[in-house]
Amino acid sequence: MPNQTLKTYALFAIVALLASLVAIESGMFKNSETKKPGDDDKPKEQKELVVIDPDPYPSTYEALPSAPLLVTNVTILDGRGGRIDDGALLMEGGKIKAVGPAVTAPEGVKTIDGTGKWLTPGIIDVHSHLGVYSQPQVRGAHEDGNEMSSPVTANVWAEHSVWPQDPAFASAIAGGVTAMQILPGSANLIGGRSVVLKNVPARSVQGMKFPSAPYGLKMACGENPKRLYGSKGRAPGTRMGNVAGYRAAWIKAAGYKQKWDEYNEKHEAGEDAKAPTRDLELDTLMGVLNGEILVHMHCYRADEMVVMIDVAKEFGYQITAFHHAVEAYKIADYLAENSICSAMWADWWGFKMEAYDGIRENIPLVATAKACAIVHSDSPSGIQRLNQEAAKALADGNKVGLTFTKADAWAWLSYNPAKAIGLEEQTGSLEVGKMADVVLWTGDPFSTYTRAEKVYVDGALVFDLNDDTIQPVSDFELGQPGEGDI
Repeated sequence: MPNQTLKTYALFAIVALLASLVAIESGMFKNSETKKPGDDDKPKEQKELVVIDPDPYPSTYEALPSAPLLVTNVTILDGRGGRIDDGALLMEGGKIKAVGPAVTAPEGVKTIDGTGKWLTPGIIDVHSHLGVYSQPQVRGAHEDGNEMSSPVTANVWAEHSVWPQDPAFASAIAGGVTAMQILPGSANLIGGRSVVLKNVPARSVQGMKFPSAPYGLKMACGENPKRLYGSKGRAPGTRMGNVAGYRAAWIKAAGYKQKWDEYNEKHEAGEDAKAPTRDLELDTLMGVLNGEILVHMHCYRADEMVVMIDVAKEFGYQITAFHHAVEAYKIADYLAENSICSAMWADWWGFKMEAYDGIRENIPLVATAKACAIVHSDSPSGIQRLNQEAAKALADGNKVGLTFTKADAWAWLSYNPAKAIGLEEQTGSLEVGKMADVVLWTGDPFSTYTRAEKVYVDGALVFDLNDDTIQPVSDFELGQPGEGDI
């Protein structure tokens, strides 16, 4: 046979072989080895459930060493409206072990005679920018609180800006502040997540992070967002633009939540479902809609607070607290009805138009309506003397016949702030079993002459007015002018 003919047959054979292989691969030829009865009914192997980690940067905080301590003959404000004269409090194992007119303590326990002194829960500041707007104030270097690149930046987290060596933390300890919520700024409609910190020296923000504290979401209404973005020729440029921006963000978040809910339902039903694509911004907003993240809203005017309550109802989330809230007195009953706290200044008002109609009786008027009233700082200076801010509010209320006691007013500094950050079961009042976050004052803490003498966090002494070896100094301060100033 000619060579050409052999080559042709060989070519045909190769083509036929390839065609057979393709047919087998595609399933044209099936036998008992490639398919068995019932194969079509077998479910596909289910992939592992995809779960979004709610706390990918967990706290590494560990309480400092402490020993049992008894304070006697002291005036106690328990943070929930109670007062005990010539009382006693026992701290043990980082917790409050006993409190009352008389306390039985273990033999040999260290005892402090509190005659002439006062004992209170540690102050909690729900509105602080320590660590994200650090001291010293240096433009461009220590301005890490506002991500002014978009009106909605729910994807940013304040803890990723916190500088633990900010000297203002130590100044706050000297003022009796044992915990604080660090918030992003108010430039954006939605500014990002907040973080709650224990006010203790640490090398990292995780070392200060309050274990189990829920995250917060900072939002802002009014002048700030519309002024910033309107000046750039983009939305929002008006208050109605603000509201449209919130609603658009929540619509996206609701759609994202629906996708994740459907995915979880399918997986639970045994389906091999595909997880939605992650979105950091929408993760945070979904956390709010799921009730896991608390909303803290910068808002001054009463009418805008009402609008924001309506927006929250439209999308099914709860506003935990309005911050600054200089017109809260106008809608105090409505705030009480909707279980919303107001974090306010005693007498800071008038510095811009939306802050113009503030009154000095704002805090006590909100409290009179049985709403949750809080004294906050929003200032590295004000945080050092929040006890005096509460004293001013108390005095201004009493001047117009709003009869609050000093014991009532301390709730504005401790229990109500703890409630606003979701930690009232753990701290904020001097009750048995709670964290021993306690301040011993040299006298009446509502006096301008009184100072925090000893400050305890989880029962550990973190500040002592009379012992400079127990007065925190950040590494940054060493060798600097003003080192260790309190």
